Amino acid sequence: MTTSVNRIVLPPAFPDHTQLPESDGTFVKNFQEHPQSLILTDSIGPILQQRHPDGQYAIGQDCGIYWRETEPAEKGAEAPDWFYVPNVPPNLDGEIRRSYVLWREHIAPLIALEFASGNGDEERDRTPLSRTDDGAVTKPGKFWVYEQVMRIPYYGIYEINSGRLEVYRLIDGYYRLLELNERGHFPIVLLGVELGLWQGSYQNQEMLWLRWWDEEGNLLLIGDERAELERLRGEQQREIAESAEQARKAEFQARRDAIPRLLGMGLSAEQVAEALGLSVEEVAEDA
Repeated sequence: MTTSVNRIVLPPAFPDHTQLPESDGTFVKNFQEHPQSLILTDSIGPILQQRHPDGQYAIGQDCGIYWRETEPAEKGAEAPDWFYVPNVPPNLDGEIRRSYVLWREHIAPLIALEFASGNGDEERDRTPLSRTDDGAVTKPGKFWVYEQVMRIPYYGIYEINSGRLEVYRLIDGYYRLLELNERGHFPIVLLGVELGLWQGSYQNQEMLWLRWWDEEGNLLLIGDERAELERLRGEQQREIAESAEQARKAEFQARRDAIPRLLGMGLSAEQVAEALGLSVEEVAEDA
C-alpha cells in the first residue's frame, strides 16, 4: 500500500537589502538636503563613537526603510532624509547597506528627520494604511508609518523655507510634540543630545541649519570646526609660551643691568649675586 504526500509550497522568503531597490527614482528635493545630512552626521560622530565603541550603529541619509512587502517593492518603503539606528552593523556581510529592511533586523531607528521643501503637509500626513472595497490600497502617510508601524522614538520635521522645526516623541504609542528647552533646543534624551537651529555658513551656503548640541548646551562641531579650534588652541599655547619666554629673558636682563649699580653702592659680588639670584660668575661678567 502506498500513500501520497501533498507537496507543500512555501511562500518566497522576504527579500533582503540586496534584492530591494535602493532608490525610487526621485530627485533630491533641494540643494540644502545633502549638506544638511552631512553636517548632522559629521558633528554627531564623536557622540555615537562613545555610545558604540564596537561601531555597531548605522546612519541613513535619504535611504529607504522597508517596512512592508509590496509590488512594486519601493512602495513599501519610506526614506527619511536622515535617521540613526543603534545596535546594528554599519555593513551587512561585508557589503554597504543599500537600504534598511525592518523585517530583517527588527530594530527601529531611534530618530528620523525630514527636511521639508514645502509646508510640511507630506511629512505630517497621518493617513493610515487601508484597503478600499475594490481591493485598492490607500498609501499611508509618513507620520502614520513612523508612529504606528516603525514606532520611531523621535521624529523631527524641519521646514527649510520657513525655518520651522518640530520634534515629536513617541509616548504611549502616539507622537507628542516636544517643547523647546531654555536654550531653544529640543532635548533628545535617549541620545544624550539636543537638536536645534544654527545660523551660519556651511559648504558655501549661509542659512539656518539643523545642528546638535550636547546636554550642557555646547555645539557639537563638525570636523573642519574641530580642526580650526585645535589650530587656534595651538596658536594660543605658542603665544603664551613665547610671551613667557620673552618675560623670562626681560626679567633676567633687568637683573643683569642692576649689577653695576649695586656694585657701585659698595656691595660685594657675593652680596649682589645673592640679592639678584645670580651666580658670582654672572655678576663678575657684568662687573
